[in-house]
Amino acid sequence: MADITHRRVLNIALPIVLSNATVPLLGAVDTGVVGQMGLAAPIGAVGVGAVVLASVYWIFGFLRMGTSGLVAQSHGALNPGETGAILMRALMIGAAAGLAFIIVQGLVFRAAFALAPASAEVETLTRGYLAIRIWGAPAAISLYAVTGWLIALERTRSVLVLQVWMNGLNIGLDFWFVLGLGWGVEGVAIASLIAEWGGLALGLWLCRAGFSGGQWCDWARVFDRARMRLMMTVNGNIMLRSVLLQGAFTSFVFFGAQYGDVTLAANQVLLQFLEITAFGLDGFAFAAESLVGQAVGARSMERVRRASVVTSQWGVGGAVLLGVSFWFVGPWIIDLMSTEPDVRLAARDYLAWVAAAPLIGIASWMFDGIFIGATLSREMRNTMLISVAVYVAALLILTAAWGNHGLWAALMVLNTARAVTMALRYRHAELAAAS
Repeated sequence: MADITHRRVLNIALPIVLSNATVPLLGAVDTGVVGQMGLAAPIGAVGVGAVVLASVYWIFGFLRMGTSGLVAQSHGALNPGETGAILMRALMIGAAAGLAFIIVQGLVFRAAFALAPASAEVETLTRGYLAIRIWGAPAAISLYAVTGWLIALERTRSVLVLQVWMNGLNIGLDFWFVLGLGWGVEGVAIASLIAEWGGLALGLWLCRAGFSGGQWCDWARVFDRARMRLMMTVNGNIMLRSVLLQGAFTSFVFFGAQYGDVTLAANQVLLQFLEITAFGLDGFAFAAESLVGQAVGARSMERVRRASVVTSQWGVGGAVLLGVSFWFVGPWIIDLMSTEPDVRLAARDYLAWVAAAPLIGIASWMFDGIFIGATLSREMRNTMLISVAVYVAALLILTAAWGNHGLWAALMVLNTARAVTMALRYRHAELAAAS
């Protein structure tokens, strides 16, 4: 196997960073084209519909992480047959989940509108949007599997190509369907539907090596009971861990609402800094997934350690760069995101927290990548349970004492707890290579 070098880490990480940078652009264009209609309801409908589907699809984010770790290990073990079989299993899960959502779409949509009621006009437009977009569910969820498979094999340039193709196709069709043909909200939905299925088609072509040699239809291997059980266990633990993490972030938003509209808006502005952080540092965590997974598959403890150290060095460097940038450029970014003077002042008051967030959070994010590569899903689940419990305690104590500053402090406590609990179990990642 090739040496784990800094150049190799950057070759994996940088395309992911560029790929992530294209994601906000699509949302901006979706909003912008319907905004040209001169009405508020279509903008709200596209926004609500996109959030509903993102929330539904997010549940299956485990499919990317679980696929990445398992494929990296089979690749490191020089087992192309299992690499192809894992892809096939993941694609079947994605297709089945997507079909299930199509069947129960009525229940899903009713639940969504019960939780987030909208005006009659917005709800009508949103239902029309969702009725079209839901037919892309099998493709959208299966793309998690495709992305995880490509990352595991260090083919992140293919991930970049796939993301640019999907978003470029979607944006082009947005302009044609909405501004050219006047299809409105339905045009945005149709554009997204075509882009999702077009993305899956390209993704399957990029993964064609996984279908070569007939391993993808070696049904005895694909449906092997032990391997199926392992995949379900890994994915189940990661899903529970992700639900806990999402719950923690949701509680952050809810707690912030009690401090008034200005503070709530300021928090929302500052949360965009955390999203930028995730986009900027994901690439190094993904590099850890791939390289650690391959090292475990190759049964090399030394390579696990080397992969963990080199990827983390770049992660820390990126975190320092982001933290310093937020501190100095943060006020300008805040002014760009909000024109309300009170919101601007409030956001500046809490800017130090988001400047510190990359430095405090980088350890937990890198350990996530390491543990995914080593498929330590049980440890990820258990450490998240402990961390969320610590976070809840900090939330209750610190907000009572310091208000919104205490809320941000509790979020830092969450990431610190995640880093400490996973650090105490890091040795398991190296031992996974010896088992």
